[in-house]
Amino acid sequence: MLELHDITAGYGSGAPVVRNATLALAPGESVGLLGPSGCGKSTLARVAALLHRPDSGTVTLDGEPVRGWRYRASRSRRTAFGVVFQQPRLSADPRLRLTDLIAEPLRATGRRHEIAPRLTELAASVGLTPDLLNRRPHEVSDGQLQRACLARALVLRPRWLICDEMTAMLDASTTAALVAAVEDYRTATGAGLLAVGHDQVLLDRWCDRTVRWASLTAAGAGK
Repeated sequence: MLELHDITAGYGSGAPVVRNATLALAPGESVGLLGPSGCGKSTLARVAALLHRPDSGTVTLDGEPVRGWRYRASRSRRTAFGVVFQQPRLSADPRLRLTDLIAEPLRATGRRHEIAPRLTELAASVGLTPDLLNRRPHEVSDGQLQRACLARALVLRPRWLICDEMTAMLDASTTAALVAAVEDYRTATGAGLLAVGHDQVLLDRWCDRTVRWASLTAAGAGK
């Protein structure tokens, strides 16, 4: 179980962008988080993925409160999450070929022996042809790069997927392909999914349930 309770989070000395948000995600469940741009959805997604320490509140993973964030979290907890961000060009090292981009988490965790079989498996699942794998980010389209970023998120076989506006910059066919790849992975592994977005039609079709941002923070607002 992934539980966020009464989360308030922000950046530096500015006003918090998330106030008193509470959300729970069960193993194997897909939850859509719907809200307008700038409401704090991405910040909450980063808190859920252990990438951003909240100012207050509790994140509980598998019944245990989270104490460490980013690289201070244990490896087992860090690798339990796969994250896909909205803008692939901001989350991809422009110097790396797509093959190295996808394999980066395996190298970082000392699992180089898995690179070849995982690349073959994931390239096929996200729709990347062998010629694309040898290109660098500036040599591929946004959709092709986002396919590689999804493959990178899946390469360590995470138990939880956080997709933060993953398809916001993509055309309909690429959106459908990436959603299908995520669902194939979830069917095979039982991973839970938090899909953040502002497209209610997409989230309602994709997820088991959709939570509106206003209802997510309503309970805390009355405190």
